[in-house]
Amino acid sequence: MSDSLSSASLLLPRDDGFKLECSFDFPNSGITVLFGASGSGKTTVLRCIAGLERARGFVKVDGVYWQNDAQKLFLPTWERPLGYVFQEASLFPHMTAKQNIEFAVKRSKSADARSRMEEAIDLLGIRGLLGRKPAQLSGGERQRVAIARAVATEPKIMLFDEPLAALDFKRKSEIMPWLEKLKGNLKIPMLYVTHSAEEVLHLADNLIVMEDGKIKTSGALTDVLANIDLPIKIGEDAGVLLKGKVVSKEPEWSLMTVDCGNIALHISDNGQPVGSAASLRILAREVVFAIDRPVDLSVQNAFEGTVEEISIHGDGADALVRTNCSGQIIIGKLTCKALSELGIKEGSRIWLLIKSVAVLSV
Repeated sequence: MSDSLSSASLLLPRDDGFKLECSFDFPNSGITVLFGASGSGKTTVLRCIAGLERARGFVKVDGVYWQNDAQKLFLPTWERPLGYVFQEASLFPHMTAKQNIEFAVKRSKSADARSRMEEAIDLLGIRGLLGRKPAQLSGGERQRVAIARAVATEPKIMLFDEPLAALDFKRKSEIMPWLEKLKGNLKIPMLYVTHSAEEVLHLADNLIVMEDGKIKTSGALTDVLANIDLPIKIGEDAGVLLKGKVVSKEPEWSLMTVDCGNIALHISDNGQPVGSAASLRILAREVVFAIDRPVDLSVQNAFEGTVEEISIHGDGADALVRTNCSGQIIIGKLTCKALSELGIKEGSRIWLLIKSVAVLSV
Protein backbone atom coordinates (compact mmCIF):
# COMPACT_ATOMS: atom_id res chain seq x y z
CA MET A 1 0.00 0.00 0.00
CA SER A 2 1.36 3.43 -0.97
CA ASP A 3 1.73 6.31 1.43
CA SER A 4 -1.10 8.83 1.62
CA LEU A 5 1.38 11.66 1.10
CA SER A 6 4.32 12.37 -1.14
CA SER A 7 7.16 14.44 0.25
CA ALA A 8 10.42 16.22 -0.48
CA SER A 9 13.27 17.77 1.45
CA LEU A 10 15.51 19.97 -0.70
CA LEU A 11 18.65 21.99 -0.02
CA LEU A 12 20.22 23.76 -2.98
CA PRO A 13 22.56 26.74 -2.48
CA ARG A 14 23.57 28.61 -5.64
CA ASP A 15 26.61 30.73 -6.46
CA ASP A 16 24.41 33.81 -6.99
CA GLY A 17 23.39 33.77 -3.32
CA PHE A 18 19.98 32.14 -3.76
CA LYS A 19 19.35 29.17 -1.48
CA LEU A 20 16.48 26.71 -1.75
CA GLU A 21 15.83 25.15 1.65
CA CYS A 22 12.45 23.52 2.12
CA SER A 23 10.72 20.36 3.31
CA PHE A 24 7.07 19.62 2.60
CA ASP A 25 4.40 16.96 2.15
CA PHE A 26 1.60 16.98 -0.42
CA PRO A 27 -1.40 14.70 -1.01
CA ASN A 28 -1.31 11.93 -3.60
CA SER A 29 -4.29 13.40 -5.42
CA GLY A 30 -5.58 16.85 -6.28
CA ILE A 31 -3.61 19.99 -7.09
CA THR A 32 -1.02 21.44 -4.74
CA VAL A 33 -0.14 24.95 -5.88
CA LEU A 34 3.29 26.45 -5.30
CA PHE A 35 2.61 30.18 -5.00
CA GLY A 36 4.92 33.13 -4.60
CA ALA A 37 6.70 35.98 -6.32
CA SER A 38 9.12 35.44 -9.18
CA GLY A 39 12.43 34.16 -7.83
CA SER A 40 10.92 32.57 -4.73
CA GLY A 41 12.05 29.06 -5.78
CA LYS A 42 8.83 27.55 -7.14
CA THR A 43 10.22 26.35 -10.47
CA THR A 44 13.42 25.16 -8.80
CA VAL A 45 11.34 22.85 -6.61
CA LEU A 46 9.71 21.31 -9.70
CA ARG A 47 13.08 20.87 -11.42
CA CYS A 48 14.51 19.13 -8.34
CA ILE A 49 11.54 16.76 -8.15
CA ALA A 50 11.96 16.02 -11.85
CA GLY A 51 15.69 15.38 -11.39
CA LEU A 52 16.63 18.25 -13.72
CA GLU A 53 18.53 19.88 -10.87
CA ARG A 54 20.15 18.05 -8.00
CA ALA A 55 19.53 19.32 -4.52
CA ARG A 56 20.64 17.58 -1.34
CA GLY A 57 17.90 15.65 0.47
CA PHE A 58 15.17 13.33 -0.77
CA VAL A 59 12.18 13.10 -3.10
CA LYS A 60 9.47 10.53 -2.38
CA VAL A 61 6.46 10.15 -4.71
CA ASP A 62 3.56 7.86 -3.86
CA GLY A 63 5.66 5.81 -1.46
CA VAL A 64 8.68 5.42 -3.77
CA TYR A 65 11.98 7.26 -3.33
CA TRP A 66 13.28 8.93 -6.47
CA GLN A 67 16.11 10.47 -4.50
CA ASN A 68 17.44 9.54 -1.08
CA ASP A 69 20.89 10.83 -0.25
CA ALA A 70 21.04 8.62 2.86
CA GLN A 71 20.74 5.58 0.57
CA LYS A 72 22.90 7.15 -2.19
CA LEU A 73 19.91 6.91 -4.51
CA PHE A 74 19.25 9.32 -7.37
CA LEU A 75 17.07 8.35 -10.31
CA PRO A 76 17.81 10.28 -13.52
CA THR A 77 14.91 12.19 -15.05
CA TRP A 78 14.23 9.58 -17.72
CA GLU A 79 13.65 6.94 -15.03
CA ARG A 80 11.13 9.06 -13.12
CA PRO A 81 7.53 8.41 -14.22
CA LEU A 82 6.40 12.02 -14.40
CA GLY A 83 4.57 14.37 -16.72
CA TYR A 84 5.98 17.89 -17.06
CA VAL A 85 4.04 20.77 -18.64
CA PHE A 86 5.92 24.00 -19.25
CA GLN A 87 4.83 27.57 -20.04
CA GLU A 88 5.27 26.85 -23.73
CA ALA A 89 3.72 23.69 -25.17
CA SER A 90 7.05 22.64 -26.80
CA LEU A 91 5.37 20.47 -29.43
CA PHE A 92 7.30 19.16 -32.44
CA PRO A 93 6.27 21.59 -35.21
CA HIS A 94 6.57 19.03 -38.04
CA MET A 95 4.26 16.52 -36.32
CA THR A 96 0.49 16.55 -35.95
CA ALA A 97 -1.06 16.74 -32.51
CA LYS A 98 -1.65 12.99 -32.55
CA GLN A 99 1.92 12.25 -33.65
CA ASN A 100 3.22 14.44 -30.82
CA ILE A 101 1.22 12.42 -28.30
CA GLU A 102 2.16 9.08 -29.88
CA PHE A 103 5.85 10.02 -29.73
CA ALA A 104 5.59 10.27 -25.94
CA VAL A 105 3.55 7.07 -25.72
CA LYS A 106 6.24 5.12 -27.62
CA ARG A 107 8.83 6.27 -25.08
CA SER A 108 6.63 5.31 -22.15
CA LYS A 109 7.33 2.14 -20.18
CA SER A 110 3.65 1.62 -19.42
CA ALA A 111 1.88 -1.32 -21.06
CA ASP A 112 -1.39 0.64 -20.88
CA ALA A 113 -0.02 3.82 -22.45
CA ARG A 114 -2.01 3.38 -25.67
CA SER A 115 -5.36 3.14 -23.88
CA ARG A 116 -4.35 5.97 -21.56
CA MET A 117 -3.60 8.06 -24.65
CA GLU A 118 -7.19 7.63 -25.85
CA GLU A 119 -8.49 8.55 -22.39
CA ALA A 120 -6.28 11.64 -22.30
CA ILE A 121 -7.50 12.75 -25.74
CA ASP A 122 -11.11 12.58 -24.57
CA LEU A 123 -10.33 14.03 -21.15
CA LEU A 124 -8.76 17.14 -22.71
CA GLY A 125 -11.33 17.38 -25.52
CA ILE A 126 -8.80 17.40 -28.37
CA ARG A 127 -10.02 14.58 -30.62
CA GLY A 128 -11.02 17.12 -33.25
CA LEU A 129 -7.52 18.63 -33.21
CA LEU A 130 -5.46 15.48 -33.76
CA GLY A 131 -4.82 15.99 -37.46
CA ARG A 132 -3.53 19.55 -37.06
CA LYS A 133 0.05 20.68 -36.65
CA PRO A 134 1.00 23.08 -33.82
CA ALA A 135 0.99 26.12 -36.13
CA GLN A 136 -2.70 25.43 -36.84
CA LEU A 137 -3.63 25.43 -33.14
CA SER A 138 -4.33 28.28 -30.73
CA GLY A 139 -2.12 28.69 -27.68
CA GLY A 140 -4.76 27.09 -25.46
CA GLU A 141 -5.20 24.16 -27.87
CA ARG A 142 -1.44 23.58 -28.03
CA GLN A 143 -1.28 23.53 -24.24
CA ARG A 144 -4.14 21.00 -24.04
CA VAL A 145 -2.25 18.77 -26.48
CA ALA A 146 0.90 19.11 -24.35
CA ILE A 147 -1.05 18.17 -21.23
CA ALA A 148 -2.61 15.16 -23.00
CA ARG A 149 0.87 14.09 -24.11
CA ALA A 150 2.08 14.18 -20.50
CA VAL A 151 -0.99 12.36 -19.15
CA ALA A 152 -0.74 9.64 -21.83
CA THR A 153 2.57 8.40 -20.41
CA GLU A 154 0.77 7.29 -17.20
CA PRO A 155 2.86 9.45 -14.86
CA LYS A 156 2.94 9.01 -11.10
CA ILE A 157 2.96 12.80 -10.73
CA MET A 158 2.14 15.80 -12.92
CA LEU A 159 4.29 18.92 -12.74
CA PHE A 160 2.93 22.18 -14.16
CA ASP A 161 5.25 25.17 -14.48
CA GLU A 162 2.99 28.20 -15.06
CA PRO A 163 1.19 26.47 -17.96
CA LEU A 164 -1.15 29.43 -18.55
CA ALA A 165 1.39 32.25 -18.22
CA ALA A 166 1.87 32.61 -21.99
CA LEU A 167 -1.87 32.72 -22.75
CA ASP A 168 -4.13 35.76 -22.98
CA PHE A 169 -7.23 36.09 -20.79
CA LYS A 170 -9.54 34.45 -23.32
CA ARG A 171 -7.29 31.41 -23.79
CA LYS A 172 -6.81 31.08 -20.03
CA SER A 173 -10.58 31.08 -19.55
CA GLU A 174 -10.89 28.37 -22.20
CA ILE A 175 -8.32 26.00 -20.69
CA MET A 176 -9.15 26.46 -16.98
CA PRO A 177 -12.22 24.16 -17.08
CA TRP A 178 -10.10 21.41 -18.68
CA LEU A 179 -7.59 21.67 -15.85
CA GLU A 180 -10.41 21.44 -13.31
CA LYS A 181 -11.71 18.36 -15.13
CA LEU A 182 -8.22 16.87 -15.11
CA LYS A 183 -8.02 17.41 -11.35
CA GLY A 184 -11.23 15.48 -10.85
CA ASN A 185 -10.24 12.55 -13.05
CA LEU A 186 -6.55 11.94 -12.36
CA LYS A 187 -5.90 10.22 -9.05
CA ILE A 188 -2.25 11.26 -8.87
CA PRO A 189 -0.50 14.19 -7.18
CA MET A 190 -0.18 17.40 -9.20
CA LEU A 191 2.24 20.20 -8.35
CA TYR A 192 1.29 23.46 -10.03
CA VAL A 193 3.47 26.58 -10.09
CA THR A 194 1.79 29.96 -10.52
CA HIS A 195 1.68 33.52 -9.25
CA SER A 196 -1.86 34.03 -10.59
CA ALA A 197 -4.56 34.59 -7.96
CA GLU A 198 -7.23 33.35 -10.36
CA GLU A 199 -5.46 30.01 -10.89
CA VAL A 200 -4.92 29.55 -7.15
CA LEU A 201 -8.58 30.10 -6.32
CA HIS A 202 -9.91 27.96 -9.20
CA LEU A 203 -7.50 25.04 -9.07
CA ALA A 204 -5.75 24.66 -5.70
CA ASP A 205 -6.77 22.03 -3.19
CA ASN A 206 -3.62 22.71 -1.20
CA LEU A 207 -1.33 25.71 -1.16
CA ILE A 208 2.39 26.08 -0.51
CA VAL A 209 3.47 29.73 -0.24
CA MET A 210 7.15 30.32 -1.00
CA GLU A 211 9.40 33.27 -0.29
CA ASP A 212 13.17 33.54 -0.82
CA GLY A 213 13.63 29.79 -1.29
CA LYS A 214 11.71 28.84 1.85
CA ILE A 215 8.15 27.81 2.64
CA LYS A 216 6.29 30.62 4.36
CA THR A 217 3.15 28.59 5.05
CA SER A 218 1.35 25.54 3.64
CA GLY A 219 -1.81 23.47 4.01
CA ALA A 220 -5.31 23.10 2.63
CA LEU A 221 -6.23 26.17 0.58
CA THR A 222 -9.09 27.20 2.87
CA ASP A 223 -6.90 26.83 5.97
CA VAL A 224 -4.02 28.86 4.54
CA LEU A 225 -6.32 31.68 3.48
CA ALA A 226 -7.86 31.74 6.98
CA ASN A 227 -4.47 32.13 8.68
CA ILE A 228 -4.26 35.69 10.05
CA ASP A 229 -0.75 35.32 11.49
CA LEU A 230 0.56 35.03 7.94
CA PRO A 231 -2.21 36.67 5.91
CA ILE A 232 -1.89 35.61 2.29
CA LYS A 233 -3.07 38.18 -0.19
CA ILE A 234 -4.50 36.27 -3.13
CA GLY A 235 -5.39 39.06 -5.53
CA GLU A 236 -6.74 42.22 -3.93
CA ASP A 237 -6.62 41.44 -0.24
CA ALA A 238 -6.60 38.88 2.53
CA GLY A 239 -9.83 36.89 2.77
CA VAL A 240 -11.38 33.44 2.99
CA LEU A 241 -12.70 30.93 0.48
CA LEU A 242 -15.93 29.08 1.27
CA LYS A 243 -17.16 26.00 -0.58
CA GLY A 244 -20.86 25.30 -0.93
CA LYS A 245 -23.82 24.50 -3.17
CA VAL A 246 -26.44 26.67 -4.84
CA VAL A 247 -29.72 25.75 -3.11
CA SER A 248 -32.24 28.34 -4.30
CA LYS A 249 -32.79 31.42 -6.44
CA GLU A 250 -34.83 34.58 -6.27
CA PRO A 251 -35.18 35.59 -9.95
CA GLU A 252 -37.13 38.73 -9.18
CA TRP A 253 -34.17 40.09 -7.20
CA SER A 254 -31.37 38.42 -9.22
CA LEU A 255 -30.16 36.70 -6.06
CA MET A 256 -29.23 33.13 -5.23
CA THR A 257 -28.52 31.31 -1.98
CA VAL A 258 -25.39 29.22 -1.44
CA ASP A 259 -25.38 26.71 1.42
CA CYS A 260 -21.85 26.47 2.84
CA GLY A 261 -22.68 23.73 5.31
CA ASN A 262 -23.22 25.73 8.46
CA ILE A 263 -24.12 29.12 7.04
CA ALA A 264 -25.99 30.22 3.92
CA LEU A 265 -25.03 33.30 1.91
CA HIS A 266 -27.31 35.35 -0.31
CA ILE A 267 -25.29 36.59 -3.29
CA SER A 268 -25.82 38.06 -6.75
CA ASP A 269 -27.07 35.45 -9.22
CA ASN A 270 -24.18 34.51 -11.50
CA GLY A 271 -26.17 32.03 -13.60
CA GLN A 272 -25.08 28.85 -11.83
CA PRO A 273 -27.91 26.29 -11.69
CA VAL A 274 -29.48 25.11 -8.44
CA GLY A 275 -27.57 22.10 -7.16
CA SER A 276 -24.21 23.12 -8.62
CA ALA A 277 -21.05 23.52 -6.53
CA ALA A 278 -19.99 27.06 -5.70
CA SER A 279 -16.80 28.67 -4.41
CA LEU A 280 -17.16 32.03 -2.72
CA ARG A 281 -14.44 34.54 -1.86
CA ILE A 282 -15.06 36.97 1.00
CA LEU A 283 -12.45 39.70 1.26
CA ALA A 284 -11.54 40.82 4.77
CA ARG A 285 -12.07 44.49 3.93
CA GLU A 286 -15.69 43.79 2.93
CA VAL A 287 -16.69 42.47 6.37
CA VAL A 288 -18.41 44.84 8.83
CA PHE A 289 -18.58 44.10 12.57
CA ALA A 290 -21.42 44.79 15.02
CA ILE A 291 -21.81 44.06 18.73
CA ASP A 292 -25.59 43.64 18.62
CA ARG A 293 -27.84 41.87 16.14
CA PRO A 294 -28.38 44.31 13.26
CA VAL A 295 -31.86 45.47 12.27
CA ASP A 296 -33.24 47.63 9.47
CA LEU A 297 -30.12 47.34 7.30
CA SER A 298 -29.74 46.66 3.58
CA VAL A 299 -27.09 43.97 4.21
CA GLN A 300 -28.44 40.53 3.28
CA ASN A 301 -25.88 38.43 5.17
CA ALA A 302 -25.52 38.65 8.95
CA PHE A 303 -23.84 35.94 11.02
CA GLU A 304 -23.10 35.69 14.73
CA GLY A 305 -19.77 34.20 15.68
CA THR A 306 -17.01 33.92 18.24
CA VAL A 307 -13.72 35.76 17.84
CA GLU A 308 -10.93 33.16 17.78
CA GLU A 309 -7.92 35.34 17.07
CA ILE A 310 -6.92 38.96 16.54
CA SER A 311 -3.77 40.02 14.74
CA ILE A 312 -2.46 43.59 14.50
CA HIS A 313 -0.74 44.35 11.21
CA GLY A 314 1.34 47.03 9.57
CA ASP A 315 1.95 50.14 11.67
CA GLY A 316 -0.66 49.16 14.24
CA ALA A 317 -3.49 50.98 12.50
CA ASP A 318 -5.35 47.89 11.26
CA ALA A 319 -6.31 44.50 12.65
CA LEU A 320 -7.46 41.20 11.19
CA VAL A 321 -10.12 39.36 13.20
CA ARG A 322 -10.69 35.63 12.71
CA THR A 323 -14.25 34.67 13.66
CA ASN A 324 -15.87 31.24 13.88
CA CYS A 325 -19.45 31.43 12.59
CA SER A 326 -21.11 28.06 13.25
CA GLY A 327 -17.96 26.25 12.14
CA GLN A 328 -17.12 28.46 9.17
CA ILE A 329 -14.16 30.79 9.47
CA ILE A 330 -14.56 34.38 8.27
CA ILE A 331 -11.81 36.99 8.45
CA GLY A 332 -12.60 40.68 8.77
CA LYS A 333 -10.42 43.77 8.69
CA LEU A 334 -11.01 46.91 10.73
CA THR A 335 -9.07 49.76 12.29
CA CYS A 336 -7.54 49.30 15.70
CA LYS A 337 -9.58 52.33 16.81
CA ALA A 338 -12.82 50.52 15.88
CA LEU A 339 -11.52 47.36 17.55
CA SER A 340 -10.97 49.29 20.79
CA GLU A 341 -14.24 51.22 20.67
CA LEU A 342 -16.27 48.06 20.11
CA GLY A 343 -14.35 46.23 22.83
CA ILE A 344 -13.72 43.23 20.57
CA LYS A 345 -11.44 40.64 22.19
CA GLU A 346 -10.68 36.97 21.69
CA GLY A 347 -13.75 35.08 22.88
CA SER A 348 -16.15 37.95 22.13
CA ARG A 349 -19.51 37.19 20.51
CA ILE A 350 -20.00 39.53 17.57
CA TRP A 351 -22.04 39.90 14.38
CA LEU A 352 -20.48 39.93 10.92
CA LEU A 353 -22.24 41.77 8.08
CA ILE A 354 -21.47 41.04 4.43
CA LYS A 355 -23.18 42.69 1.46
CA SER A 356 -24.43 40.30 -1.25
CA VAL A 357 -22.65 42.27 -3.96
CA ALA A 358 -19.37 42.02 -2.02
CA VAL A 359 -19.24 38.19 -2.16
CA LEU A 360 -17.13 37.08 -5.12
CA SER A 361 -17.95 33.91 -7.05
CA VAL A 362 -14.77 32.06 -7.95
